[in-house]
Amino acid sequence: MKRNATLKIVLTALFAALICVATMLVQISIPATGGYANLGDGVILLCAFLMNPLCAVTAAGLGSMLADVLTGYMSFAPGTLVIKAGVTLIAALIFNRFGRGQSARKAFAVQLAGAVAAEVFMVLGYFFYEAVILGGGIGAAGGILGNVGQGAVGVVVAMVLTPILSRSREVMEMMDKTRQ
Repeated sequence: MKRNATLKIVLTALFAALICVATMLVQISIPATGGYANLGDGVILLCAFLMNPLCAVTAAGLGSMLADVLTGYMSFAPGTLVIKAGVTLIAALIFNRFGRGQSARKAFAVQLAGAVAAEVFMVLGYFFYEAVILGGGIGAAGGILGNVGQGAVGVVVAMVLTPILSRSREVMEMMDKTRQ
């Protein structure tokens, strides 16, 4: 039992670091909101589909927030923590409820639906955060297109990498231990 707890902590930290790096690696500025689009959502969705939902939510929230802190976007950090955790929770819950244990084709379809639903939440979440919390008002609408693009790239990255990693027995055995 103690070994599985340690593995969960290690994998959660690993995915948080991967999400942070993927978020920081390529940043496309969105001048209308003062934010940026990035590649982190691909790794966020990947961990939502592979890991225990609690571990995935923790990794996504912390890794994304850490990227904001390290790149000077402190005003976005609290919103990012909540929004990216929500993205992960939505994708993980949809997949775990309707896709886990299904045929590869059905699992892929469920992952796609979960990823799209999660990214819609991300776009709406950032619009609300930028408009209301950061005080941008209707000007926050300028960030919608960038966030849609970020979400679309994240969905593509996850839909390419998840089936590849899911075919690895070693990866799936390790990820299954996070669900115990």
